[in-house]
Amino acid sequence: MKNIETKLIWSGEMKPRILGAVAMPVFQSSTYEYAEEGTYDDIRYIRLNNTPNHIVLGKRLAEIEGAEAGLVTTSGMAAITTALLTFLKAGDHLLAQNTLYGGSFDFITKTLPEYNISFTFIDGDKPDEWEKYLKPETKVIYMESISNPLIEVTALKEAAAFAKKNKLVSLIDNTFATPINFRPPELGFDISLHSATKYLNGHNDIVAGAVLGSSGNIEKIKHNLNHFGGSMDPHVCFLLQRGLKTLALRVRYQNESALKIARFLESHPAVSKVNYPGLESSPYYNRAKELFSGCGGMISFEVNINPEKIIKNLVIPAYAPSLGGVESLVILPSKTSHVGLTAAEKEKVGIKDNLIRFSVGIESTDDIIDDLNNAMKSL
Repeated sequence: MKNIETKLIWSGEMKPRILGAVAMPVFQSSTYEYAEEGTYDDIRYIRLNNTPNHIVLGKRLAEIEGAEAGLVTTSGMAAITTALLTFLKAGDHLLAQNTLYGGSFDFITKTLPEYNISFTFIDGDKPDEWEKYLKPETKVIYMESISNPLIEVTALKEAAAFAKKNKLVSLIDNTFATPINFRPPELGFDISLHSATKYLNGHNDIVAGAVLGSSGNIEKIKHNLNHFGGSMDPHVCFLLQRGLKTLALRVRYQNESALKIARFLESHPAVSKVNYPGLESSPYYNRAKELFSGCGGMISFEVNINPEKIIKNLVIPAYAPSLGGVESLVILPSKTSHVGLTAAEKEKVGIKDNLIRFSVGIESTDDIIDDLNNAMKSL
């Protein structure tokens, strides 16, 4: 299978099919008969992430991301934290992009120091400066393919090359871009991470994560995950596998819809700034065009009128955290996804109180534009 649309439907499937079932059954069994497995990690048990549902799903995710192997977890944060703690130990140092999802930022700034792991935030747009932050104990560089919530596309090609040159393990959160638009292993990243809660599942009804990379690296991460206990329930595996089948259709529609909505917002007098790399006015336009097949369904924008009143006037999107589903969602990052940052931290990375983040669903693009226009026109 060469094309991602086909891989999304058939990759990793068990052969022969179980009693002829076209859809992968749910193996809702916590344990399995002992079969003289050679190691502890090979014993069949849900917590060890090796039921048939885990195995098939991991293979499918690896295939579509262009990786050798895949592992699923209970959440995106379980994927991120387990991966970081696999390649960092006491005394090590991390380089991380300075604009990150709030949960990742909190973990790096508050939890890692408790393990005697230090960090330095780097400007993802200034790769020429990164070398001066290297230390003998630097082991990992951590990036986001499209940053949350400012929708930046930083120097990803340079980050992968920088990691190889300096023998660092490169980790990237690819949640916003999705494997439809960008596949980090093909660029040279060691580990690709997803909150599968978002686009991969696409229906706002589960919480899940994914870790993708070389077989050796995934085996190391799986060993830690087995001890940390972040294993996905088989029924959630089933729902995620089902959601994946429509990923290409959903994301390509969201790419087109988000671009049209971003263009509308850019022209509206109540909007002072639009963050979307598909706009020709974006400082990330050329980089996104080179790296991505599409710019995704996430937009953020700053307004010059009360943002909470705009959100309350909207009819279509739900005022709710999360993103990437078929339903449009809208939030104020300063009060939700990044509420854990101090005022000084928000100011430093550019997260303002008037910043609105919009996750574009698969509703009619025209209806969303009309809704946004009416919400702002009435103020």
